Amino acid sequence: MIISETDIQVRYAETDQMGVVYHANYLVWLELGRTKLIEDLGFKYADMENEGVLSPVVDIEISYKKPVRYGEVAKVKTWIEEYDGIRVVYGYEVLTEGGELSVIAKSKHVCVKKETFRPISIRKRFPDWHDAYEKAKK
Repeated sequence: MIISETDIQVRYAETDQMGVVYHANYLVWLELGRTKLIEDLGFKYADMENEGVLSPVVDIEISYKKPVRYGEVAKVKTWIEEYDGIRVVYGYEVLTEGGELSVIAKSKHVCVKKETFRPISIRKRFPDWHDAYEKAKK
């Protein structure tokens, strides 16, 4: 299993009046982690989009354990939790600067044709991605 790591410098704009990261901003951080994982595997999501394929989120689970605060550097760990050639479930952990668990999350994605939103097989359309995901998954 491959685990990608992304450091996030917490900006003031990402926090509420208490200096705690606003809950929706973690979703943006998960996307940054997912993009980094894809790049670590040798691919670029933009290349997929250029071929007329999108990968929307169809389900997301997130559990908040401990807040991350303004001025900290959070770490997002990302991996492929499940993959079956059509659906991908990414797993995530967000850690505080001190290494404590802040968030546990999973996001489920499918690949679809941009013009119709009809699902496609990653295995058939992007065989290199398929092979890399098979090797990297949990």
